Amino acid sequence: MKKVLIGCGLAICLSFAPAQANEYAAGLNKLAQEQIKVFAQSPEVISAIKAQNAETAGFDEAKIIELDKKWRAETDVSDQPMIESVLGRTVSKQLADVQDASDGLFTEIFVMDAKGLNVGQSEVTSDYWQGDEAKWKETFLVGPDALHLGDVEEDASTQTFQSQVSMAVTDPDSGSVIGAITVGVNVELVE
Repeated sequence: MKKVLIGCGLAICLSFAPAQANEYAAGLNKLAQEQIKVFAQSPEVISAIKAQNAETAGFDEAKIIELDKKWRAETDVSDQPMIESVLGRTVSKQLADVQDASDGLFTEIFVMDAKGLNVGQSEVTSDYWQGDEAKWKETFLVGPDALHLGDVEEDASTQTFQSQVSMAVTDPDSGSVIGAITVGVNVELVE
């Protein structure tokens, strides 16, 4: 299997239409539609996003940056109350179960709210605020069917090649985008 670094083309980032920007795009699109969307739209994920959106609706940029700095500082120390709080949530445990059941296909899963803040996650992320990154901007801000495929990169710790598949999460009652989900995918296991 050829292993190269590839970029995300605009066509991939905006819809579920099969994309051909890289050798994994078709498989990643299929995975997004057939598996990721199912657990992204689960009642537990929807409920967790809605609850956090109610909590963070009034957060301004200064508050978001403050929280992100706190999270980043905690990643380097043993005392991690903020990180432990998010990892201890029911939705985080469910995402960890999905990752564990994937037999190595999913390397990380995290859900973001309407501000781009982490709601739940299967693994510790390096930052708390994803709202300044393409995984959130090119899904949440685009609309209900938005899909973003990240670059394929080698994960030094696992020696695997991965791509982040991100998509908008919608409220099933209103059809409105309420958050986003990102799933790290081991592309070597994509069919």
